[in-house]
Amino acid sequence: MTDLTGKRIAFLLTDGFEDSELTSPWDAVTSAGAEAVLVSPADGSVTGEKGHEQKIDLPVGSATADDFDALVLPGGVQNADDIRIVKDAVHFARAFFDQHKPVAVICHGGWILTEADVLTGRTLTSYPTLQTDLRNAGATWVDEEVHVDQGLVSSRNPDDLPAFNAKLIEEVAEGKHSGQTA
Repeated sequence: MTDLTGKRIAFLLTDGFEDSELTSPWDAVTSAGAEAVLVSPADGSVTGEKGHEQKIDLPVGSATADDFDALVLPGGVQNADDIRIVKDAVHFARAFFDQHKPVAVICHGGWILTEADVLTGRTLTSYPTLQTDLRNAGATWVDEEVHVDQGLVSSRNPDDLPAFNAKLIEEVAEGKHSGQTA
């Protein structure tokens, strides 16, 4: 197994996330030795679509990409729609691209990347209902279990989590990618 000891990974989300899209990648990266940090515009804790509740570690207004090695954007319709209108969250997500750091996005999480204006010329996958939004943001959309484009890892839904987690760990271990840019 790949060792991620010493790596810090931000998970950016709010209420209404798809539970497994937080818990499965979280378990994967922490099992590989990384520190996972829940960043959110919410206060106290967040609750997923199926009731998983998790304490927030850091308010997004206090978070900086400088302090992390990678970013994970879980899906869930409510979560993704709510978080993409939070300016601090959008700036935080964009900063990972500006710093060429890995970003992993699943399901509806891609909506925040449209707001961050980082998709022009990129190829990614998502939940199928986002394909028009992602194309309109300049991306090429593909229907694949997992797709990696210069440090940007994307998957469609919870069924894809095993492949998503494997590529997330691989990209974090590789570190910065010169092609990972806004």
